[in-house]
Amino acid sequence: MRLPGRLILAAAAGGILAGWLVPGQPGPAAAATTGASVRIAPAGEKTGPPTGTAPSGVHAPGAALENDGTGQLLWSRGLDTERPIGSITKVMTALVVLRAGDLTRPVTVSQAAISYTRANDGSSAGLHAGDTLTTQQLLEAMLVPSGCDAAYALASAYGPGLTAFVAKMNAAARQLGLGRTHFSNADGLPLPTEHSTYSTPHDLLVIGRAAMAYPLFRAIVAQHRIALPAGPAHHAYIWHTTNDLISKYPGMIGIKTGSTLMAGFCLLFADQRSSGTLIGVVLDSSPTVRAVSFTDAEQLLNWGFG
Repeated sequence: MRLPGRLILAAAAGGILAGWLVPGQPGPAAAATTGASVRIAPAGEKTGPPTGTAPSGVHAPGAALENDGTGQLLWSRGLDTERPIGSITKVMTALVVLRAGDLTRPVTVSQAAISYTRANDGSSAGLHAGDTLTTQQLLEAMLVPSGCDAAYALASAYGPGLTAFVAKMNAAARQLGLGRTHFSNADGLPLPTEHSTYSTPHDLLVIGRAAMAYPLFRAIVAQHRIALPAGPAHHAYIWHTTNDLISKYPGMIGIKTGSTLMAGFCLLFADQRSSGTLIGVVLDSSPTVRAVSFTDAEQLLNWGFG
């Protein structure tokens, strides 16, 4: 979103990371003072980083990192603390749409979608009212440049209507067993009259894994740039990712940025290497500096992969 913005994702990959020693990292006592938790592995079980270590230099009060192949939580801070998540909300929007299917369905962008995005200072894919795009193209417009206009168009079509669509989002959260997640809209913009959308690091890892199970979702969120030529029913568009780590940090494959004044800068991310895939999240890395969410993710991944 144009108020500060964020993202992240995870791909399915096998492999258990081998244990190693990370010199100079704080031990369990230091983790306890920061509210972090370090999982103690059973004897003989191999993990990523060695038991008792913790990543350094992570600013986010809400954060988590796990091995996507094994489901093992490697490290967390504020794992079950509810926080605003900004545009990471759009991962659940995409999940609801993907579950519904019919990705070639034509959807016409309404003037209401454009007006809503402008009135709320939301991030935009620059859509034109009256353009008709497929569901897949709107997913690209929502996930890559974080278009609130695209989220509005999809929610209107697949609710049908915004209220019905948000109900489907919350039903999907319950189906995934997420007891500390609530959605108020399809884009994560704060609402002045009701409790804004919120979630926890734990719940966002679950949502990220569920979305990354769809090959199309994985393919979209890994893109640095998407160029859509003009067609009979729509203008030409060029969309650039809001995730600064795509194409810049080794192995980065998603997932979604997010930010509002309440949420700060957030990122849900996934990184794939030959040794496996790690998925993580950082919430409220900074209230004002977008880059801190990316450096937080880098710190977690550098530690996680060793």
